[in-house]
Amino acid sequence: MFTKELKQAGHSRRFTIQEAPGEGWEVREEADSRLVKVVQLRDWHRVERARMRIDAEVSKLEDGGWA
Repeated sequence: MFTKELKQAGHSRRFTIQEAPGEGWEVREEADSRLVKVVQLRDWHRVERARMRIDAEVSKLEDGGWA
């Protein structure tokens, strides 16, 4: 549904939101292929807020030179 991956100096950050059948949606954040955070959400409005937080974090990382 949504995936964004950024890289800088051999490091990576990956953000994903995907449907979890019967569970709602899964929001994941990974750093250098390690799971940093995973959240199961059932309410679409919470998914929208999670996406806004991800967009803000991605913008911050891009401003810091991540691509």
